[in-house]
This record gives sequence, C-alpha cells and structure tokens, in this order.
Amino acid sequence: MGYLIAIAIYLVALMVYGLVIAHRKVKTADDMVTGGHRIPFIILVGSLLATWCGGGGITGSAGVVYSGGPWVGAITFAAPPIGIILLYFIAGKVRKSNKVTVPEIMEARYGKAASIISALCVMLAYVGVLATQLKAAADILVLLCSSSGITMSYGMALTICTVIIAIITVGGGLVSVAYSDAVSALIMIGGFFLAIPFLMSVAASQGAVLPPEKTTLTGGMSGVELLGYFLPSLALMLGDQNMLQRFASAKNSDEAKKSNIGMFIGEILVIIAIIAVVTQAAKLYPSLDTPSNVIFQVAVDYLPLAFGALVMCACMAFIVTTADSYLLSSATNLTNDIYVKYIHKDATDKQKMLVLRGTIVVFSFVAVALTLYFPTVLALQMTAYTMYGAAITPAILFALFSKRVTPAGGMAGIVVGGLATIVWTLMGTPGGVQCAIVAVPASVIAILVVTALTRSNTEHSLEALYKDN
Repeated sequence: MGYLIAIAIYLVALMVYGLVIAHRKVKTADDMVTGGHRIPFIILVGSLLATWCGGGGITGSAGVVYSGGPWVGAITFAAPPIGIILLYFIAGKVRKSNKVTVPEIMEARYGKAASIISALCVMLAYVGVLATQLKAAADILVLLCSSSGITMSYGMALTICTVIIAIITVGGGLVSVAYSDAVSALIMIGGFFLAIPFLMSVAASQGAVLPPEKTTLTGGMSGVELLGYFLPSLALMLGDQNMLQRFASAKNSDEAKKSNIGMFIGEILVIIAIIAVVTQAAKLYPSLDTPSNVIFQVAVDYLPLAFGALVMCACMAFIVTTADSYLLSSATNLTNDIYVKYIHKDATDKQKMLVLRGTIVVFSFVAVALTLYFPTVLALQMTAYTMYGAAITPAILFALFSKRVTPAGGMAGIVVGGLATIVWTLMGTPGGVQCAIVAVPASVIAILVVTALTRSNTEHSLEALYKDN
C-alpha cells in the first residue's frame, strides 16, 4: 500500500506543478508548442533527458538487458549516446531554421506532399510510442496493487494512467511538460543511483551471481538480433521531433547546442543506472515470467519501502515525461501541419489551442487501442521506433545536410521507409530479422536512387529552411 500512496502523491504533485506553471506561462498556442522560445537552459536539459528516457527503456529494453546480460545492455543502449553526439550538429541548424515540426522542415525542402505524408508517419509512430508508455504505466499499477492485496484490472489501470497523462499535457503543453520533465529527471537519476548499492549488498549477501550465459558479450544473441535492437533507437534519436521541438524552444542556437551536451551527460548516467539495477536483479531472479517488469519486481521484493517507493516513482517519472512529450508532439502535427495549413488557415489562437487540446484527448484513446493490439511493450516499442526511424530520419537528415537531394528523392525515402515498416511488421518479421534492418536501408537507398534519377545541374539550396527568419 505504501508504494501506491507514494505513486499517487507523485502523480498528483506532478499534475498540480505542471498546471500551476502552465497557468503562469501559457498564454498562446505558441507557448503550448514551443514555450515561446524561452525555455531556460537547465529546464531544457532536464526536458530533453526525461523526454528520451521513457517506459520503453525501463520495460522493453530492461527486459533485453535481463535476458542478455550487462554487455548486451551496453551494446543496445549505446545507440542514444551516439545519436546525441550526432544531434549536436543538428541542434543549431534546427533552432536557426525556426521550424517547430518535422513536416515543416520536410515542406521547406521537399514540398507539400512530403509534409502531409511525413505528418501522418510521425503521428502514427508517436501514438505508438505513447502506447508503450501507457502500457508500462499500467503494468506498474497492476503490479503494485497485486503486491498490496488489491485487485485492479489492467483496463482500469490503463484508464487511470491515460487520464493523468492527458491532463498534464492538455493543461499547458510544452511549458508544463518541460518544467515537470526537469523535476522528473532528478527523480529518475537520484532514485536509481540510491537503489544500486542496496541491491548490490542484497545480491552479495545471498551469494547470487549472474548465470554464465549472461556474462558473455552477446548474451547468446546473434549480431542481427543486436543490430535489430540498436538501430531503431539510433534512427529515432537522430530525427526525433521531440528533440527538434525542444531545440526550437531554446533561446538561441548556442543554447540548443549546450543543452545537447547536458543531455549526453544525463543519458550516460541513466544508462549506467538501468544496467546496474537490472544486472543485480538478474542475479536475484534466475528466471522471470515477465522480463520487462524486472525493475518493478526487484524494487517491490528487495528494497526497503523508502528506497522502493523512490525507484517506483522514478519509473513512473520515466514513463509520464515521455508519454506527455510524444502525445503533445503528435497533437502538434495534426494542429500545425494539417488543421492550420489545409483546413482553417485563418484559425485564431484560441481555435488552435482548442484543436490542439482536443487532439491530445483523441490520440490518448487511439494509443489505448494500440496497447490491445501489440502483446508486449518491446514489440510495440520496436515497431513505433522503426516507423519513425525509417520513414522520417533519413529524409530529415538529407534535408538538413544535403544540397543535392531532390524533392522527389526525399519523398521517396519517406514513402518507402513507412511502407517497408508496415509491410515487414504485417509479415511477422520474416526470419526473425527486426524491421529496422530492412526499412532504414530501404529508405536511404530510395532517397539516393531517386535523387540520382531526378537531379538537375542545380543544387537544392538549404536556404529554404531559413528564409522565414
């Protein structure tokens, strides 16, 4: 019962904090989407970190670490730091362009058709990522209720988590999300690092050791399997609209770049913490029916209430901060890139905010429906990441850095990447090959081939990205 009370207090405090900040700072639709381009540096760093570190990391990815061991964890978790390093060179360009969403960048380089299709791909991918967070949050509530002798259905837990996340996001958009993210980032890092020495002591006192198969470099996995877990995260990180939206909220290009450095340091700490906690759990649990719940399980079973409650709050912080970010980002796409551009070009600020908030509610229900289709968090996580990483990331990187890529080439990359993800997933990932291994290269090849076939003697200037500044 103590865990439930701690989680309830945390969630209520998070909602109140976010709504108070929003009441003070949100006056326009631009404030909802970008924070008025005035998010302070330290808040921006915390928001970037909390946005990326989500339920997928402490459930699906944690399950991979549990199954394969710490070296497998180091390999699969290496993707985000590598992506963050590369993002350093992207951050300044995004802030300079003053573009808020991926479809805006796509339209500037590839045209309106690319903008519409990329908006649909982003919304589909992000609602999928949102669904992973809702599924993970519901798992926490069900587990805590069960350990407290309380019966709660999965559907009820899912409903409660969805309502809370929607309220936080509807309340103040990026402002409430960013400030609550910064607080949650501290809880995430602090909670996990406080738990590590205690779990190490428990494992040592019981003489628990890692099974031999989990001490190898690959944990019994093939190179293709490891690449299948590594590539989706890297591809998503490099073109993640949430990251781009945070960079756009910075005061200037230099602030955007510095915030990326802060995020890198924080991400390394989070990776170390997750791998360390799961490694100790793997010693204590030779086998688990649900590996994705390993962190939740070890916190409830082996940590004192104070430490366990802090870890569970940290887990919920991972989930809530990522969920509200992806929910806001997908709603921004529908509002800015579909509604304002093609349905109601003269929409007032009040109408934009109404559509944005209404879309947040609708997408929350769509995400709930997705949780019922995919059996595990990991399956949903990999599919959502790949949809974005294949359809969006190659095209946006070419848009930002290549003068020669043609509109037809960019369009081809978006279409081929998206279709390859859908087809390969519906086929059931033939041969056990993860979708990203097929879809991402297919997108890149499509861009290069179509660009070569449609290229003229003139270069496609990058100035289109910056002409409105």
